[in-house]
Amino acid sequence: MTCEISIIIPALDEEENIDLVFSRIKDTMDKACITFELIFIDDGSTDKTLEKIKGLAANNTNIRYTSFSRNFGHEAASSCGFKMVNGKAAVLIDADLQDPPEVIPQLYKKWKEGYDVVYGRRSRRWNETILKKLSSYLFYRVLRIFTSVPIPLDVGDFRLVDHKVVSLFNALPERNRFVRGMFSWIGFKQTAIEYERSARNKGKTKYSYFKLALLSIDALVSFSLVPLRVCIAFGLIITVLSFCITIVIALQRLVWDLNIPGYALMTSGMFFLGGVQLIFLGVLGEYIGKIYKQVQGRPLFVVGESSDGPAASSTTNSITTVD
Repeated sequence: MTCEISIIIPALDEEENIDLVFSRIKDTMDKACITFELIFIDDGSTDKTLEKIKGLAANNTNIRYTSFSRNFGHEAASSCGFKMVNGKAAVLIDADLQDPPEVIPQLYKKWKEGYDVVYGRRSRRWNETILKKLSSYLFYRVLRIFTSVPIPLDVGDFRLVDHKVVSLFNALPERNRFVRGMFSWIGFKQTAIEYERSARNKGKTKYSYFKLALLSIDALVSFSLVPLRVCIAFGLIITVLSFCITIVIALQRLVWDLNIPGYALMTSGMFFLGGVQLIFLGVLGEYIGKIYKQVQGRPLFVVGESSDGPAASSTTNSITTVD
């Protein structure tokens, strides 16, 4: 079904929010007179999320869905949704209603003005801890410093994307995905709409601080070689410093005949260099691990079932289970 906008909604254990997110999107789009379709991606939910989605799809012809065989993560769910897009543009929005659907017509208006990507920038974040706000603030600014790709500050995945950009996004082959960074890398004409991010409607966030840290590492490693270059620079500095210390100690012993016990210095130096080597190996391991996953060529996700049937996921980035 061809429409103006395809709205992608990744969902993981969101049974309490599915009906409300549908009604709010429908009311918003009907008032704005924008034709749309809803694409729900069930990311391996263990509650009644899929049942709720199926119930809505049975009564609404503009609702489609795909359900994963297990949880593959938000980035994989978002990528799956973009592969199912039929509309002239696509909107990515979460099911927790923190990103208000009422902002979609504003994104749509900017798209009509000629922008290819219109993303939502959070001017305020309600009901979030100081630690969450601070970590998010620092993450975007550190990412901006260390990457050559101009990733917008304080911007999540909530955005509208033109179909030509969606097609280019779907052609990108990497397995370790940072969706918002990938759209920044693609480029084209982009702009922002500011909005206030609401508190989660119901349920609990699926992103722990540990998962957010892993996402941050993925983002940094995927879009920057700076960590490797920092390792090289740090290694060179330590090498030069160690050489200078060696020269000084040699002069003190051979020229000035000073009796300097070096056991403490040698021991601390060995531990220091050992720690530095382990850090460097960890950085190298991150890059090698990404290469290993890419070379494996495994799909981004496995589809358990889909409203579009097996053909819906017959792509190089996914496989579909067959009954």
